[in-house]
Amino acid sequence: MSTTAKVTFPVTGMTCAACQARVQRTLARQPGVTDAAVNLMLNNAAVTYDPSVITPEGLVDAVRMTGYGAELPSAARTAFEEQEAAGEEHAREYRALRIRAAASLAISVLVMLLSMPIMSAAEHAGLARSADPLLRWQMTVLTPALRAWLPWLYAISASVLTYIALALTLVVVVWAGRHFYTRAWSAFRHRSADMNTLIALGTGAALLYSLAATFAPGVFIAHGIAPDVYYEAVTFIIALILVGNMLDARAKSETSAALRTLVRLQPRIARVVREDGREAEMPIAQLRSGDVIIVRPGERIPVDGVILSGTSAVDESMLTGESLPVEKRAGDSVIGATINTTGAFRYRATTLGSDSVLAQIVRLVRDAQSSKAPIQRLADQVSAIFVPVVVSIAIVTFVVWLVAAPGASFLPAFSAAVAVLIIACPCAMGLAVPTAVMVATGKGAELGILIKGGAALQRANDIQTVVLDKTGTVTEGKPTVTDVVTARDAGCGMRDAGTASVVIPSASEESGLGVIPSVSEESRSAREIPRFARDDKAVALPASRFPLPASDLLFLVASLEQSSEHPLAEAIVGYAKARSLALVTADRFEARTGRGAAGRVNGVDVLVGNERLMSESSIDVGELRAEAERLSLDGKTPMYVAVDGELAGVIAVADPIKPSSAEAVARLQRMGLDVVMLTGDNRRTAEAIARRAGITRVVAEVLPEGKVAEVKRLQGEGKVVAMVGDGINDAPALAQADVGIAIGTGTDVAVEASEITLMRGDLRGVASAIALSRRTMRITKQNLFWAFVYNTVGIPIAAGILYPALGILLSPIFASAAMALSSVSVVTNSLRLRRA
Repeated sequence: MSTTAKVTFPVTGMTCAACQARVQRTLARQPGVTDAAVNLMLNNAAVTYDPSVITPEGLVDAVRMTGYGAELPSAARTAFEEQEAAGEEHAREYRALRIRAAASLAISVLVMLLSMPIMSAAEHAGLARSADPLLRWQMTVLTPALRAWLPWLYAISASVLTYIALALTLVVVVWAGRHFYTRAWSAFRHRSADMNTLIALGTGAALLYSLAATFAPGVFIAHGIAPDVYYEAVTFIIALILVGNMLDARAKSETSAALRTLVRLQPRIARVVREDGREAEMPIAQLRSGDVIIVRPGERIPVDGVILSGTSAVDESMLTGESLPVEKRAGDSVIGATINTTGAFRYRATTLGSDSVLAQIVRLVRDAQSSKAPIQRLADQVSAIFVPVVVSIAIVTFVVWLVAAPGASFLPAFSAAVAVLIIACPCAMGLAVPTAVMVATGKGAELGILIKGGAALQRANDIQTVVLDKTGTVTEGKPTVTDVVTARDAGCGMRDAGTASVVIPSASEESGLGVIPSVSEESRSAREIPRFARDDKAVALPASRFPLPASDLLFLVASLEQSSEHPLAEAIVGYAKARSLALVTADRFEARTGRGAAGRVNGVDVLVGNERLMSESSIDVGELRAEAERLSLDGKTPMYVAVDGELAGVIAVADPIKPSSAEAVARLQRMGLDVVMLTGDNRRTAEAIARRAGITRVVAEVLPEGKVAEVKRLQGEGKVVAMVGDGINDAPALAQADVGIAIGTGTDVAVEASEITLMRGDLRGVASAIALSRRTMRITKQNLFWAFVYNTVGIPIAAGILYPALGILLSPIFASAAMALSSVSVVTNSLRLRRA
């Protein structure tokens, strides 16, 4: 069976959606490649491939063959270093574009001033004038004022001014806009076309026309055409496009601001305790696993670890979005880059570098930003044919104006064709989706919501039904024992007083269990020692001793449940140990999935679980059924206990509902979503929990495979289903759901099986994730709409469709300004998500 690997590497030279589409098609066609996503915003390619068929070096070579640059990233660089390098590259790009744009604009204004005396020259009188409406406006409005302010300028020979304008234009073309022409030539050599092709064709045609008019004006005059030059158009077009690129670079940098903020949170220095006890400051890059680090109040925690001594409250809001600090003490884990707020503590470093929580989050967000949302496919398809279509439209425009327009003049035909080439903008289509995805995933990370890619972000927008696991999702996931009822005490069994825990009765409490508010050392020593714990030998169970006292019942059950990892088992074991019961290792243990556990303790057969388990073992629970139902109605989970084939009692465990669950469910319902609670717990308990949370639809007593079946059933009804869970048994259902949402405080298996991870165990994050997805898709659709509308409306106007009715003809200079602003508007619209 073939395996797949994934590599992400930078791609340089891409400037528009057409570039992106070409690189992506090339990679997708390579043998062994199963998926390729090229991101114009990040200038990278993420490729999933079969390493037995093609190597990463082969993928890089394939990109280079298309004329774009590519190289494999350094294996030694961490996610932090990669992000810092990307940020520095964005900053360099922005600074370079800012210098070129400013210089080009200044030169353009100067060339425009020179162009007015040139066009006014007496030798041009009576000849066909330029069709550019902007130049005509200059002649009629600005020329009189300029003559009055700078009369000496009009005294200079027009030919001298023309050569000065040419020299200034060549500075802009050769220096500021050189990359447009080199990239267009590279694309031509590789039989492709992109945005640079359109710019190079438009400005190149205007420059060549102007050169001909400069060096051979007699040819134009002989044909009755004024030898006007378009130097100001060439310089202004390049300047305005550079301004647009500069604004794009700045806006694109802002889309990854959240990720840069995360990277910058990690401290550079750690205070380490040496072997001789001295403290020394050390760069975190030199830290090793096992180093003991000291953190004082107000400092950021350098790396992940486990507290050895001291207590404090840690602000983890940068990772979880939780505003309240979390209390930490010895044995608790801490995460690098979080803030120690109150006390000082020492802790041992555990995970460093690329394995740290923060590094994994940065890597996850970067991968998500490199991925593509399905909605991007339409823009990719259009981008693939966009430039050839625009060039064809420009040619048709030129021919129609030359043949069919009134006067059949060359100048308006030429001006309209150049305007068509310049106004067309594949950039806006290429940026419409990835900018929104980048801002949304970054914003999600700020809120403690990790979204694994554009596809998950888009699917979350379509969710109709949210299925919630109960334990650890709706509830705290930290159950505690509330009731111990023996068979003999069924009528007066112990009740949870609401303010005290259940305690094991003392030897004097043979008549029944009572509620004891607190446990003193004296009462603890006076307790009855369970007879099964008095030695390590198997003890025969005399029939006369049935029913068992609570001490024996709890000892047997807790000893058996020590071998289980189930949260309810942990609650029972913890409860017994807190009451100083000396538990033993079970002779035999067997987990009965979805039903309970069975085994042997000190020679006694023990069963713990639900009524189904008892029924399978032919044990009648009628004697305690009413008690179990009462406990279930209180929202507790009753577990029947049978010893040597006889019903011995019921132990009830309650998992308190999270304070935020009811609010989160209400918010989901206000958003128009159906909320379902899914649990393996008994129906009465599940319904009691659901009532408190405001959930009306409950599916209870289901095994892990039953959870998958329920998700499939909902999908069969045509519902788009999100599954929210935190446990290993939730992983199959998370994978089956259209969108799996894992509580980040849960197991790694659940997190891996999900598309969205909530860094804190708060259900309100589910509503926030869906709301973020909805807003992102709304902005994405707006971006795509305006990108398509811009080109659909702009190109015909540039071609002159309004000229017959309104006499409007678009200047190439205005076309370049519109092109520059189109992509800027798309990126700016996406940045609104930062305020979500």
